[in-house]
Amino acid sequence: MKRRHFLASLGAVPAGSVLVAATPPPALRMLETDVLVIGGGSAGTIAALQAGRLGARTTLVESGSQLGGTTTTGGVDFPGLFHAWGKQVIAGIGWELVKAAADLGSAELPDFTKPTGRQHWRHQVRITGNLYAALAEEACVKAGVQLRYYESPSSVTATPSGWRVRLAGKGTSVEVVAKQLIDCTGNASVVGLAGLARLREKTRQPGTLIYRVGGYDLPSIDMHAMQAKLEAARKSGALKPTDINGTIAGWLGKGGESGNHILGADSSTSETHTATNIQGREALLRVLRFLKQEPAFALLTIERLQPEAGIRETYRIVGETQITHEDYVSGRVFEDAVAHSFYPIDLHYEGGVTPKHLNEGVVPTIPLRALIPKASKNLLVAGRCLSSDQLANSALRVQASCMAMGQAAGATAALAAKAGTTPAQVNLVEIRRELTKHGAIVPRTG
Repeated sequence: MKRRHFLASLGAVPAGSVLVAATPPPALRMLETDVLVIGGGSAGTIAALQAGRLGARTTLVESGSQLGGTTTTGGVDFPGLFHAWGKQVIAGIGWELVKAAADLGSAELPDFTKPTGRQHWRHQVRITGNLYAALAEEACVKAGVQLRYYESPSSVTATPSGWRVRLAGKGTSVEVVAKQLIDCTGNASVVGLAGLARLREKTRQPGTLIYRVGGYDLPSIDMHAMQAKLEAARKSGALKPTDINGTIAGWLGKGGESGNHILGADSSTSETHTATNIQGREALLRVLRFLKQEPAFALLTIERLQPEAGIRETYRIVGETQITHEDYVSGRVFEDAVAHSFYPIDLHYEGGVTPKHLNEGVVPTIPLRALIPKASKNLLVAGRCLSSDQLANSALRVQASCMAMGQAAGATAALAAKAGTTPAQVNLVEIRRELTKHGAIVPRTG
């Protein structure tokens, strides 16, 4: 090819290609729904499913690519706890999906008839997180739930009969008119956009980047020598104290799973979430480089690595009722209880975590009013951002409890939409009846 022809071809359109004019900003589209759920994690997925199965037009918005949240993207693919003191206390739609994931993935269920004592982790159910996400998605489609991935709310405005929520996503701009709104973001983001009160602690629990390593022979490792090297690496700054929690023997024994802390972890904004994920991956790289210096870890492999760090705590709502630490550990049965919770007080801190187990026979409850932001109408929350103090929240935030409160919120929102009322005015007897019909275990009150 002559030079002038070659230069001319650089500006030419290749065969089969089509020139497209600059794409204008997406036009705003309007949608209507009965129940709008923001956040497709442990609580939001179940809330949407319950509302959809009750016949409400339901839309579920998730900023990521799949459902499940902590169970999937966060990597805590061992949800619990559904059982207490040898009997099941949380069931319903969440348990249905967990059981389906265990069955399809050929996972062995624990013997729930045997109380765990202080080893609560024995009743966690090991599943494949991404399989759970696929099953949850299938269930939502079957229930008629409209799924909207890669979108987040940019404005939330109250109307006389509900809400207008502006969603921004990839190439989309949508305004949803909803009768009822459920905030399952984990950060009470929707509540904040609506201008309602939220609270957070000055010192929040650290996050964790979940990964697992392998490729080493545990019995052949001189743990005394490795512990000395770990301490030296911490002293020199090659490792941070929170990169490997506890002893090297304990950390290696579980492949490093859940074995680090990210101080100041925060997912409430894109900027803080970015910083948290970067810190988590920096910690991973420090650990890998530390271990690879040792001959015993020459064949070290990464068996799993989550794309995001798990976040334990950000904002919580100021609700019509707050669940206190005393309420939780005493097993208070609230008069408007709609779900159980069961987990030790599990407050993580820089130095690690020491669970404080409940006294035998105690099974806490979750009141509907803890899911209702104070002075709000047509709005509920479910998940870790419910109204509770920090200690109670450290137990309430786990998946099974979030699933239970998500189902309660979904049922309440669907009934409120149908009746044209606000959640606080829905008859508790009716809420409990519908939850029971859909497999939930409702606390006995009165």
